[in-house]
Order: sequence, then C-alpha cells, then structure tokens
Amino acid sequence: MSRECQRIANLQSVSVDDLVTPHDHVVNIYDVDVDVVTAVTEFLGDGLRRGEGIVLIATAEHRGAIDDGLARQGVDLTRARAESRYQSLDAAELLATFMVDGVPARALFVEVVGGLLTRITGSGRTVRAFGEMVALLWDEGNVSGAIELESLWNDLARHQSFSLYCAYPMPSLGGRSDLHAVAGVCDRHSRVVPPASYTSTAPAAADEGRDDERTKMFVPVPTAVRATRRFVRDTLAEWGEEQLVPDAELVASELATNAVLHATSPFLATVRRSGARLWIGIHDISPDVAEQRAPSADLSSGRGLTLIADLSTRWGVDTTPDGKVVWAELG
Repeated sequence: MSRECQRIANLQSVSVDDLVTPHDHVVNIYDVDVDVVTAVTEFLGDGLRRGEGIVLIATAEHRGAIDDGLARQGVDLTRARAESRYQSLDAAELLATFMVDGVPARALFVEVVGGLLTRITGSGRTVRAFGEMVALLWDEGNVSGAIELESLWNDLARHQSFSLYCAYPMPSLGGRSDLHAVAGVCDRHSRVVPPASYTSTAPAAADEGRDDERTKMFVPVPTAVRATRRFVRDTLAEWGEEQLVPDAELVASELATNAVLHATSPFLATVRRSGARLWIGIHDISPDVAEQRAPSADLSSGRGLTLIADLSTRWGVDTTPDGKVVWAELG
C-alpha cells in the first residue's frame, strides 16, 4: 500500500487553505464542468489575492469560465498579467510541445513546463498551477501517457516549489477505465477531492447496467461509503424493492468501508437481482482476501464481515486477475 493511497483513505475534507502547500499535488474528480470551474476559480483566486503566481493550463472553455469567475471575484486579471503573475495557456497546445509518439518526453517536459514555472518563481513568488493536460490524454484513450505525465509533475516538484491542482471528469474515469488505471491516478496525488455527488442527496446514477443489474465506480475516499449506500438505495427504489433497503444499505456500507480503509482502492459497486434474491458486490484491486473475525470487545474495527454474515443468506470472496470481489446475497 502506497503512502499516497493511505493519505487518500484518511481524507475527510479539503479546503482552499489545504491546497497551497509547496509540492502538494491535488486531484479533483468532478461530476460536471461547473464543479471544477468553481473549485479552480476559488483556488486560483485565493492565490492571486495573496500576490502569488498563477499558471492556468486548461481548455479554452474552462479558461474562459475561470477568467469570468475570477473577474466576478474582483480579481484584476489585467494587472496580474502585466505583473507576469498570471499565465494562461491552452492545454492541448502546451501538451503538443513535449509529446513524442504518444509519450510525454521527460527532457522536453522539464524544459517547457519547468521553464514556465521558473520564470514565474524567479522573483521568489509562491506558485499555484492548475492543469488538465492529463485529462486530455485520458479522454484520448492514452491512459498510460496521462499517468506518466502525473509522474513527471511529481518529479518536477522535487526540484521546484509549486502546488498543483489537476482534475478528471468522473464520467471519463468511471466509464472507460479499469480499476488499476484509476488507482494509478490516485497513487500519484497527495490529495483527492471527490465528486460533489458523493455528498449530494440527488439520485445516484449508475455508470453502466441493465434492467436487473447496476454498476458504479467509486474513488477511495471516506465519502464514497455514503455515496455507495445511496447508490444501492436508489437502485432498489427504482426496482420497487424498498423492503430490502435497510439490510442492503448496511451490507453495502460495510463492503465499501473495507474497500476504502483496508484495500485503499477504487472500487466497482454492483447490485444485481435474480428473482427474490439480491446480490451486492464490491470489486477492488487488493489481493488481500477479506476474513471474518470473531467478535471481540476490544476491537474497534473488523466486525464488518460478521455483520454481513448476519444480514445475508450467504456471502463470499471471489479472486479475480485484477483483485477480488467481496459479495453478499440477501432475500
């Protein structure tokens, strides 16, 4: 288990003040564009008001929306640009300057991006950067390139002082990615800002599924447990199986908690019905097999599988080539 992933599992919330430590590398997994625009505008606006240097590397649409948001906050962008404190660049154009045959070239990256940061920090300024070049690579299907670029950013941070905020749309991560790839993203960040939907009361949409099965991917943060419960509850309500909700929510909560705290892994939550039976499974990438412990008064954790065994007709663990599935049947 990496130290980065352990810190991710222990996250409770992230504020703007938490995002300004030099060498910090934060990722925002967002549901819709307005969420990331709002978060980045707050992050960068706070830096500009403190007199810090800002590097914005984003799509034209996001750059325009962030500029508008900063202007509404009263930030004088004209002055910031004149003082060379605000650099705004097109993500695709900058990315093209150091990509070679679909791979980020280390030397070119250091020359281009490192040089950009050096020009801003040369006056001794603290620097905040937002970049979504990694998200562009991911959306193109170049997942390995995106993960390599995350590593290059981390390497650069060992030699230059800046805080970096990047972002991926959740529909992109959840819709086309394997769990190991998503874990690769998590492992290369010091902090994860989860989707706003994890704490929302709106119905939880599934990533994929059919009439008798729903599946949704979650990143390894504590609020994913609550989001998994809501996903199961909403699925059962859609199927007209409200009588199963109390037990199903408890089972899903325990399974998701194991994935977040013990596997420290992104996971797929699946709900499946077959006649009167309901199957709930959590697929994570950890090879460690979950084991039921005998109840003990001095244990503050580890009782989840005992609860699952009590609530379900049967449960089990199936190993897979990329991890395991812990599952339970009800009804």
